Amino acid sequence: MWYIFIMFKLFGTARASTDEKAIRDILTRGVEDVFVRESLEGKLKSGQKLRVKLGFDPTGSQIHIGRAIVLRKLKAFQDLGHTIVFIAGDFTAMIGDPSDKLEKRPMLSREKIGENLQTYKKQVGKIIDVSKAEFRYNSEWLEKLTFSEIAELAESFSVQQMSNRRNFKDRFDRGEEVSLREFLYPLMQGYDSVAVDADVEIGGFDQLFNLKAGRMIQKHYRKPEQDILTTQMLEGTDGRKMSTSWGNVITIIDEPNDMYGKVMSIKDDLIIKYFLLCTELSLEEIESLKKSLENGTNPKEIKMRLAQEIVTIYHGKEKAEKAEKQFTETFSRGGVPEDVLGIQAVRGEKMSDVFVRAGIVASKSEWRRLVDEGAVTNLDSNTTIKDFYLEVSESGTYKIGKRRFIKIVVS
Repeated sequence: MWYIFIMFKLFGTARASTDEKAIRDILTRGVEDVFVRESLEGKLKSGQKLRVKLGFDPTGSQIHIGRAIVLRKLKAFQDLGHTIVFIAGDFTAMIGDPSDKLEKRPMLSREKIGENLQTYKKQVGKIIDVSKAEFRYNSEWLEKLTFSEIAELAESFSVQQMSNRRNFKDRFDRGEEVSLREFLYPLMQGYDSVAVDADVEIGGFDQLFNLKAGRMIQKHYRKPEQDILTTQMLEGTDGRKMSTSWGNVITIIDEPNDMYGKVMSIKDDLIIKYFLLCTELSLEEIESLKKSLENGTNPKEIKMRLAQEIVTIYHGKEKAEKAEKQFTETFSRGGVPEDVLGIQAVRGEKMSDVFVRAGIVASKSEWRRLVDEGAVTNLDSNTTIKDFYLEVSESGTYKIGKRRFIKIVVS
C-alpha cells in the first residue's frame, strides 16, 4: 500500500514538474509579449481548461514556417489539455487584413479563397491534432450579421482609435487612401473571439492591434476579456519578414530537397533564431550551438543541422537524411544535381514558352521577373540570361534561382 502511495506521489511530482516547464515554455519561448501575463500565467498554473483561439486568413494556398510558429504554440496549449480553436478566415480574407501593410490590400474573391482552402485543414493537421480541435470558418457567424448588428459591433471602436493605428497613421501622413473596409477588419477578427468564447488568442506580433480588438469587443458584449500571447516574427530567405506576397517563404509542404535547400539559403545571422522558433531543440542545445558559432564553427555546418531538424519535423528523419545527402552530393559536384529534370524543346522556340509549357514557371510575367532579377543562368556557358525573348538554339543545362536545375533537350 505504501509502495503504491509513494509511486503515486512520485508520478504526481514528475507530472507537475513537466507541466511547469511546459507552461514556462509557452509563456517565454519565441514569445514577444503576453497581455495580461499575470492573468494567463495564473490560469495555466491553476489547471483551468482554456479555449485558445488562432485564426489564419487563407490569402495563399500554402502555410509557411513563419505561420507555423503560432501553430506550434497552439499545439503546446493542446498538449496541456486545453481546447484549441483554429479559425480559417474565409470571410475575413475577403475583407483583407491591413496589419503591417504599407498600402491597401486587395479583396479576394470567394472562388480564390475556396481554392486556397482546399488543403488548409490537412496542412494545419501536420502540427496540431485536428481531431481533438475545433476547426471553424468565420463565415459561419460573420456572414449572418445584419446591418444593425454590424452597427452595434462598430460601437466598440472610435474613429480616433482606428486612425491612430500605426500603419493607418503612416498612410494618412503620406496622403494615401485608407478604405473604410480596412477599418472593419479588426472588428471582424475581434468578433471571432466573441463567437467562439475565446479565453486566449495567439498570433504574430504584427497582429497585436487585432488581438486587442478582441478584448475590447468582448468587453462591449459583456464577456470576459481574452488574454493575448504574441510570438516573434520570422524573417524569410531574403532577410525580410516572411511573406507569401514577397516569395521569400519556406512552406510546410515544400518537398524535402527544396525545403532543405531553402533553409540552407537563409542568412547566417538568422540561424539561431530559426532554431528557436522553428525546431524542437531545447534551449540548452540552442545555446550550445550559438556558442559554437561564436567560437568559429563554420555556419554551414550548423545550418545543415538546422535544415535537417526542420525537414524532419514535416517529412520525417529518413527523408531529411536523404535531403541532406542530395544537398551534399549536389554541391560537391559544383551544384548540379544528378537527377536534373529534362524537358523537350524545338530549336527556335522562345525560352519563355518552353519553361511555361513545362510548368517550370507559372507565367511569362514570372519569367520576365526572373530574367530581370538575373536569376536564370546557362550553366554550360556560365552566362546569365538577360534577353526575355531569347530563343532556344541548342541543348543545355539551366539554373533558376538558387535551387532549380533544368536540362533543355533540343529535338
